[in-house]
Amino acid sequence: MSTRGFASDNNAGVHPEILKAINECNDGHTVGYGDDPYTERAIQQFKDIFDQDADVYFVYGGTGANVLGLNAICRSHQAIFCCETAHIYVDECGAPEKFTGSKLIPLPSTDGKIHIEQIMPHLHSVGFPHHVQPGVISISQPTEYGTLYTVEEIQALSYFAHKNNMLLQMDGARLANAAAALDCNLKETSCDAGVDVLSFGGTKNGMMFGEAVIFFDPDLAENFKYIRKQGMQLHSKMRYISVQFSALLSNDLWKRNAAHANAMAKILVNELKQFTQIELTQPVETNAIFSIMPEAWIQPLQDEYFFYVWKEETNEIRWMTSFDTEESDIHNFIQSIHRLRDKTI
Repeated sequence: MSTRGFASDNNAGVHPEILKAINECNDGHTVGYGDDPYTERAIQQFKDIFDQDADVYFVYGGTGANVLGLNAICRSHQAIFCCETAHIYVDECGAPEKFTGSKLIPLPSTDGKIHIEQIMPHLHSVGFPHHVQPGVISISQPTEYGTLYTVEEIQALSYFAHKNNMLLQMDGARLANAAAALDCNLKETSCDAGVDVLSFGGTKNGMMFGEAVIFFDPDLAENFKYIRKQGMQLHSKMRYISVQFSALLSNDLWKRNAAHANAMAKILVNELKQFTQIELTQPVETNAIFSIMPEAWIQPLQDEYFFYVWKEETNEIRWMTSFDTEESDIHNFIQSIHRLRDKTI
């Protein structure tokens, strides 16, 4: 198995600057559960980047961030609209429905994005006690296909949600990759676009662990300190999450890591163009590549490089690049594909 593969940016290591930050705070004692100067500093950095009125809470992982953020803003008689490929619908083992009690309504999509016209028919039941009521629109930025909502598309969804007494939640596990690809700052593609609650990811962009739940309307976070504790996401040694975020948000490390991962995906996809047997199924806009390749190539290639088959029935696969992907990794990967092609000619 290759040291560095293309399965997921979750599989990458920890950025040296973040490891250094962890080591530097690992001296002496400090108050636990977030009442420490490291956490205070990290929260202020988030406020400086997004909004001074934002409420920021740190949790362990992405599922916890999504589930608890949704739990704070959605009641059990309300529905959460999401894409049929959304992480909250496909990859969180029913946790959003278990802990929020809310019904997830998946909307079909070919590119990972949802559109206003898909939600409109569900508004006919507003006020009818026999039907679940619209509560939240949840989007992923970037989507599970690595595609991007434009800032204007997010603004339109936000306007529609608020006009119809709903809220807009964003799964931003890879928001850094989206902002880098759109050449905008983190605020422009979330807070300024009308997002109400954001799950901001760190793990996929060079951190060891830790995500943030950000409420841009503090009133929505009124009881979140209890929700986080009840949801088993209150870390006792909070400084070890906080210093990672401080490092990630300092000196544009978040952007450097994300831009590098995106750039490596562009290099990889350009190299793949030489193989007529490989067909892209989605535009490559961030650090994810979706393609279809000959079935006979998949297992031999997986024997050398770990990656996922996205859809078994069509041989669609996903390759992802990371902050630590190197051009030599891509070169070696392409050479392996060359060998497989030559064997079948």
